[in-house]
Amino acid sequence: MGHRYKAVGWNGAKAVYDFYAAACVAGFLAVFMYVGLEGPESGHAGDPVILLIRGLGLCAFLMLTAILLIGPLARVSTRFSPFLYNRRHLGVMTFTVAAAHVALTLLWYHGAGPLNPFVSLLVSNAFYDSPAGIPFEIFGLGAFVILFLMAATSHDYWLNNLSAPVWKALHMLVYVAYGLLIAHIAYGLLMTERSAVLAATAISSFGLVAGAHLLAGLREWRRDGGMAGVNAPEGWLDVCAPDDIPDKRAVIAPLPGGERVAVFRDGPKVMAVTNVCRHQNGPLGEGRIVDGCVTCPWHGWQYDPETGISPPPFTEKIATHDVRLSRLGRVFVRVKPNRPGARAKSALVSAP
Repeated sequence: MGHRYKAVGWNGAKAVYDFYAAACVAGFLAVFMYVGLEGPESGHAGDPVILLIRGLGLCAFLMLTAILLIGPLARVSTRFSPFLYNRRHLGVMTFTVAAAHVALTLLWYHGAGPLNPFVSLLVSNAFYDSPAGIPFEIFGLGAFVILFLMAATSHDYWLNNLSAPVWKALHMLVYVAYGLLIAHIAYGLLMTERSAVLAATAISSFGLVAGAHLLAGLREWRRDGGMAGVNAPEGWLDVCAPDDIPDKRAVIAPLPGGERVAVFRDGPKVMAVTNVCRHQNGPLGEGRIVDGCVTCPWHGWQYDPETGISPPPFTEKIATHDVRLSRLGRVFVRVKPNRPGARAKSALVSAP
């Protein structure tokens, strides 16, 4: 969270995270090169430069797979939530590894000819009139362009100037990039690869990503279906009993129209805010209350749970919802939100 777009420095935790991430990349490449060079001869595939090109590409693909796993795994278990906080750093590092793969590929395969390396990539051995003739490099290049756009707009300056919905839509293209990488690997296997290791890695990675998203979606669907309260008067939502809300945390409830509300409990007080963070539309209800503020689990943006206003010097505002207790002690939330920054009515219950 950078006030007036000031550069956000690394804190100790981020520095340690980046160090370990970089060490993992270096370790993976070292092992990949060692196995490739010490293994049985396989023609040109044993060339150190070609091995490095393949190692960088596979490393970038596995890093992108890990990035796509973080979101759904954090919804399944809060133990994965800390990775959300550093996901942007991992994304930029993934682009850096992918850029090294692309640059080395262009230099090695297309740098010595009379054509511009990018032009050479597009026209060499390409027969676009049939699916089988499309060079597999085109899919990888398309994925790299998307990763470049995401890395270039990773700073909050672009988030604020593009607006959160536009920025979010742009960064959702990561799934398109992942699909292009799967096609890149599949076409490459058909043309050059005889080993089943790469194919198994790609299929397993895709299965993990798809399975994690399906599991997270199923849990969310079951949670939403089990919270359809019918005892509230018109305009209100029966969410749960007060004891169902963990202290300093929230219960997320579905609203008519597909939106969600995050109902937090801070000691004896129950308050409700929109579930959408102003930063990157992160799920506020999956965060917790820190120093009296609702804290987004993705990047730590904070809001007063009663007014929806960020603490000074920040000025972001989110919508709040009125809360009251029924005569039976159930937590009712008004469906219609208050305007962003407006103080909401909270409910008092016995301390947990």
